[in-house]
Order: sequence, then C-alpha cells, then structure tokens
Amino acid sequence: MTFKHRNVLALLAATALVASACSSSAATASPVVTPSPVVTEAASATAAPSAPSATATPLALKIGVVTDVGRVDDKNFNQYSYEGAKAAATALGTTAEYVVPKDASDYTKDIQSFIDQKYNVIVTVGFNLGDATIKAAKANPNVWFIAVDVAPCVDATGAPDSTFKCAGDASKLLPHLIGVTFQEDQAGYLAGIVAASVSKTGNIGQLGGINNNPAVVRYLQGYQLGAASYKASTKVQTDFFSTGDLGKAYGDPVFGKTFSTQFIKQKGVDVLFQVAGGTGNGALDAACAANILAIGVDVDEYLSYPTADKCIVTSAEKHLSSAVNQTITAISKGTAAGGVSKFNAANDGIGISPFHNTAITIPADVQGKLDTALAAMKAGTLKTCPDTCGTWK
Repeated sequence: MTFKHRNVLALLAATALVASACSSSAATASPVVTPSPVVTEAASATAAPSAPSATATPLALKIGVVTDVGRVDDKNFNQYSYEGAKAAATALGTTAEYVVPKDASDYTKDIQSFIDQKYNVIVTVGFNLGDATIKAAKANPNVWFIAVDVAPCVDATGAPDSTFKCAGDASKLLPHLIGVTFQEDQAGYLAGIVAASVSKTGNIGQLGGINNNPAVVRYLQGYQLGAASYKASTKVQTDFFSTGDLGKAYGDPVFGKTFSTQFIKQKGVDVLFQVAGGTGNGALDAACAANILAIGVDVDEYLSYPTADKCIVTSAEKHLSSAVNQTITAISKGTAAGGVSKFNAANDGIGISPFHNTAITIPADVQGKLDTALAAMKAGTLKTCPDTCGTWK
C-alpha cells in the first residue's frame, strides 16, 4: 500500500505502515549484496561525483538498493523498486546491487555500507527508511538518494523534522535527495470504474486504514469518482479500520478480516476495495469468504497475495519499477532535481493490474472506458479527486 506530509505524527506513521505492511514479513538470514565488477569498475573512474551533468557517461553511476525488511522477491515494493533499478542499470551499461535489512535497526548501517563502497546512487524502498535516508543525504551531499514512496520532511537545517512541520525546503537543503511519490487518486479512479462495472447490485465498498492519511484518502476519493463515471447510481459505502490505532489500521490482518466481514454483512456490498496494508489483506480474505469480489492496492495483489486470488478482480497500482527506472535515468542524463518527484498517468506512474482471473466476467465496455480515462489523465483533462483531495469529510 505509500505519501504526504501535511498532518502530525499519526499521519506520517500511518503512511509508513501503508507502504511497508503489504510486503512480505519473511526476513532473510543476512543482508544480500551481489558483487558486481562492472559497477566497481565504473566507481573507480568517478567515485561519488557531484550532480551528474548531461555529458556524464552511464558508467559513472554505481547503483545500490536498500529494500525494506522481508525479501527482495516479495512481488511488492521491494521487488518492483529493485527491478526498476536493474532496468535502468542495464540500459546504462552498469548493474544494480541490493541489500535486504534483517530488521529496522539495519537501515542506517546498510545505507552506509553502500556509501562506504563509493556508490553514488542509492535507492531506499518505502517510508520506513525515510529518516535514515534523509540523514544520509544530509551527511553525504554528493551522493544521489532516491526515497521510494517518501515526501521528505525536514527542518530548517535539512535534518528529519520530528515535529512534522516540514519547515525546511528539502529540494534546496538536500538537492541530491529525490522523494518519489504517486497520484493515488488516479489509480483509485481506474479501480472504481472496474468495481462499478462488475457489481451486480450497484452497491460497492471501500475500506481505508485511517481517515487522516492523505494517500489513503486520495485512493478512496478517486475510487468514488471512478465508480460514478461508469454508473452514476453506484453507491459507494466507506469506512476506516481505525481512528488512531496504527497497528489496527495497517498491520493486523486478523482484525482486518473480522472488521471487513461485519462491514460486508452490514452494508451488503458485492465488491470491496481496501487501502490498509496488512490489515487490508484481511479484508481481501473476508471478501473471498463472503463470495464477493475484491480489489487490491499499490501492487498487483493477485501476484503478491495469492491467498485471495479467487476474488481479486484487479489492483490499483503504483508503478514502482517505472518510477525508479525513470529517476535513475534522469540522474544519468543530468536532468534530475532534488525534492518531490510525483508519478502519475502522464509519466507511467500509476495504473491497474491485468484481469488475471478469467472466472470473473468483465463487461465488454470496460477496457474502452479505462483507456479513455487514462488518456484523459495523461492529457490533464480528467478530474480524479474532489476539491478536498486528500482530506476526508
């Protein structure tokens, strides 16, 4: 599930859990780094350069990826971020290495290991690594850092802002730190079209983690508008797993299943969209148990959460691989700039997953409507979020 610094600690922590809770919890025995003589060779020519210029050769880049805990092949944030780095590296004639932290206490150490080896592009995966990445960027101003699903929040000195006032301008204070974010409402809009189209009752549902998380809210607001665009009479029932308990909101699949089971019974929905990390996985389980359809979030959950494959229609996606690939490529070309880099339909940053489950009938007109909506998003002519975008009322 991704991000969004406009409220207080609860908001920021909630966003962190949305990004991290979807990934696999299986930890590797030790951090994994695959040696690469090609990358080492490149670094010996130009170690830790300042901002690459337009004439910089691709081999000037030495790329390292620090995933979140779990596995690199999680079919989630870790895997797709790393795949984006690998794709960029291949195109540039170099390679990308990765390390999987054993736990959160390894974030700083693993980032530093790449710095010590003279890597000059370091990708960190997910909001949980945000503070460690900001600190590293401040201490190493000549190294490029790409923070996936993070909008850097810093104080006036460029350090992580523990007050979450975000008083500092990260783009100026940390000009080699790029926070990669996504326009969730566009992905939600596409998911809403699909949900309305496969509903037999015209009564569909959506569940979010906490209602003060802008990323979550944008997904849900887009979903509402997308459903209405397909069929204006579609009713969208909405609820949130918690008003403040982050564990319940994003990290408790057992609670998620219980809560969602009650929601489905009480509201009578026949399609359920969830934006709630691990808790949302429980919602997918509840949908399958109730024999209704479900829609995943952030990545293709048909692949990342196969337990619920029988009822998953599609997922509202952040195109992590494309975003990381594009950002590294921009660094190589000398066109990258520090600050927040937003990915949306216009730059292949969002979309929906394929309709894997052939047992679920998709109306014949749906693909055309999705194509039309996506084209309008790319052109900037389709409104996919209300005026209160990111704020639930």
